Amino acid sequence: MKIVSSIMMFVFALGIFFTSCGDKNVLNQNRDSAVTTPHEDRVLTEAERDALSPEDIVQDFKEGNQRFLNNDVTVRNHQYRVRQTAVAQFPKAVVLSCVDSRVPVEDIFDQGLGDLFVGRIAGNFADEEMLGSLEFATKVSGSKLVVVLGHQNCGAIKSAIDNVELGNITAMLQYIEPAIEMTTNFPESQRTVKNNDYVQEVVINNVHHTVEDIRRNSPIMAEMEKNGEIGIVGAYYNLEEGDVKFLEQ
Repeated sequence: MKIVSSIMMFVFALGIFFTSCGDKNVLNQNRDSAVTTPHEDRVLTEAERDALSPEDIVQDFKEGNQRFLNNDVTVRNHQYRVRQTAVAQFPKAVVLSCVDSRVPVEDIFDQGLGDLFVGRIAGNFADEEMLGSLEFATKVSGSKLVVVLGHQNCGAIKSAIDNVELGNITAMLQYIEPAIEMTTNFPESQRTVKNNDYVQEVVINNVHHTVEDIRRNSPIMAEMEKNGEIGIVGAYYNLEEGDVKFLEQ
């Protein structure tokens, strides 16, 4: 009986050993695929990021948004990415977005941890502090693209149209007023938050105005764009459909 018992314990131990090895092999395979397979846990190195052009990144975002629309986003190993980006980060782009909870920036472009800098402020405008953040992302950290991302049914835009007066919100909305002044092709009776076409055009004009504000108020980024080191572009996110449209400059 003792011999039989010993044999059974030995077989059981072997089973545990081989199961453990199998688990480790799966983990190693996942880790390897994260390095070698596009759109599958691909953490860019500094050299790979630096080799990208702004146009490359815009195209990558367009393809990522299509995957988002198709419900075919990349399956990512988040713990792998946490480990890979803990010491250094090489984001390829910085996105200036609204604070709106319905605009999950990384998700709509199918990007992962370490791929993007994201700056959020209601109305996606660029004040002095935000400009400093964008300069850090580009000049200091090497991101190759700045995207100003507006979105459908923006509450900050609607608040500016309605001349909301509430605490610090009132002062914040002054940054959006130029976009309202730019939107002149609607009669007075249609310049209301109830007119979705009007609101959308103010949102898009606000994106254009912010892009120009970045160029005007940041000589650093304006020079980088002139030299082809970065791109500065605007985009519009449709809440109902989930698609992103890059705007003509």
